[in-house]
Amino acid sequence: MKALLWLALAAGILLGCGRQAELQFTGTDITGAAFGRQFTLTDHNGQPRTLADFKGKAVAIFFGYTHCPDVCPTTLTDLKAAMQLLGPELAGKVQVLFVTVDPERDTPEVLRQYVPYFHPSFLGLYGTPEQIAATAREFKVHYAKHTEAGASDYLVDHTAATYVFDPIGRIRLFWPYGHPAKDMAQDLRQLLAAQ
Repeated sequence: MKALLWLALAAGILLGCGRQAELQFTGTDITGAAFGRQFTLTDHNGQPRTLADFKGKAVAIFFGYTHCPDVCPTTLTDLKAAMQLLGPELAGKVQVLFVTVDPERDTPEVLRQYVPYFHPSFLGLYGTPEQIAATAREFKVHYAKHTEAGASDYLVDHTAATYVFDPIGRIRLFWPYGHPAKDMAQDLRQLLAAQ
């Protein structure tokens, strides 16, 4: 009887290992990366936020700014489409965070109008220039002001990618700019099912 019990336990362990091996992400698997471990910012509703606040949900973090002419609205639109593909129940287990790299112009009021326009559950995060710089360093995100000749305003060059965390809070995926919404939804389904 003990031998059967040990055999069943070993089979369960092997099946558990096999389940992890079956994950076939469309994004780049960066599980175990030694960055993107934490941030301390404020959401557009004035609530202080850290990564730990979203434990139990898959989290997608994108760095951008509201005056961005193309990359940021396109990425947020793709994330919205992924949420729609997931359906209401699974989408409720995902949190999208938009971290501004332009704290000078992206005030809480601006973020409050801009970010939920794409999806009501999306949160805009801001902080002091020092907090934004520290968070960008932690996530290996580059950003810099850029002025075009003859322009009256500036653009912000920035890393155009999304990081994804599993519901336990571990960084798992890197989605490059232009990653299709259907692939985002597929990856998120796998992360949520694996828990």
